[in-house]
Amino acid sequence: MIKIAGKVIFLTGASRGIGRALALRFAREKARLALTARSGPALRELAAEAEALGAPAVFPRAADLARALDVADFYREARAALGPPDVLINNAGFISRRAPVWELTAEEFDAMVAVNLRAPFLLLREALPDMIERKSGHLVNVLSTVCHFANENMGVYTAAKKGLEGLTAVLLKEARPHGIRVSAVYPGGTDTDFRPKRRPDYLKPESVAEAVLAVLSMPEDLIVHGITFRPMVETNF
Repeated sequence: MIKIAGKVIFLTGASRGIGRALALRFAREKARLALTARSGPALRELAAEAEALGAPAVFPRAADLARALDVADFYREARAALGPPDVLINNAGFISRRAPVWELTAEEFDAMVAVNLRAPFLLLREALPDMIERKSGHLVNVLSTVCHFANENMGVYTAAKKGLEGLTAVLLKEARPHGIRVSAVYPGGTDTDFRPKRRPDYLKPESVAEAVLAVLSMPEDLIVHGITFRPMVETNF
């Protein structure tokens, strides 16, 4: 089994929901964490919790992933603090609002594509040369089951996530000769503040974190290309 302890993990969207659960779960595994989100205070609070749980090093850096310079600065500063990543998890997601396509503005389109598709691309582009040099690494893109369906009022968010899905599929082939693993993760409905109302019948963020940890901890001769997991209440495909 691949061990997480001591690994350098770069994680976006870390301050809330799935990202926060991931950070705390990796902290218990003694990973070294570079964390980013928009809220500096929330990140600092999270960093303190992660260190208390046993993370040997935590680098929190507030960033707006809609800004390309913020993305580049996060990677550069995190790399200087912890070294190049063994694992990059593109977890951050953003939907400006749920509405029919014709009601969304061009600015909303740009913002959703910037966070959900361009930012992961920019981070992948930064991380890959470091991983290629070492002939190892694991890239995990957190997608969504919106990639499997056509959900009304989520057109641009779905398009951005499907764009990342396509990028992930091609990258899996491009990275393989260099010993780099690429995995796509498709969580179903999860009870986080990403939703307008609480859904206790949906997945707990901690359950999603356990699934992602399992993907990272598989035997070395096994790579998860893609994994979909959903709450019991979601059964239709």
